[in-house]
Amino acid sequence: MGNADTMRRAYDLLNGGDVDGFGALVADGFVEHQETPGVPPTKAGVLDMFRSYLEIFPDLHMKVDEVLESGDRAVARVSVSGTQKGEFMGVPASGRHGETQLIDIMRFDADGRIAEHWGVMDMLTLMQQIGAIPGGPPEPAGAQHGKPAGTPGR
Repeated sequence: MGNADTMRRAYDLLNGGDVDGFGALVADGFVEHQETPGVPPTKAGVLDMFRSYLEIFPDLHMKVDEVLESGDRAVARVSVSGTQKGEFMGVPASGRHGETQLIDIMRFDADGRIAEHWGVMDMLTLMQQIGAIPGGPPEPAGAQHGKPAGTPGR
């Protein structure tokens, strides 16, 4: 199995809720470079994080849009969706469905296991969708209650 196949398999296992199966694809000395508050940058930390995500977003789904492979690394562009059923980053369960994008880079060891991960996720969009922060652009300076700046108040 090539690195791109292993990467796709990792998402498939997580989509099915199989965190232990995903863990079998991760090297024991794994290093997480994507900082997540409260998550140690280790294999155990990442497995616990995914267990938590699956409790918070029980219908979590990661659709692989594209995977590029080069040497010992693979990069994926992924569409992520799920319904928030538990507290997430201090935000109470909203019951709202969110969809966002992420980019993952994984380095694989000589045994084909995931040895390192770097990632970027569009958290702003997700937090807007679950109601944690207002959506849309900010109002221009001088605007009153949704009225354009310079509009007389009535």
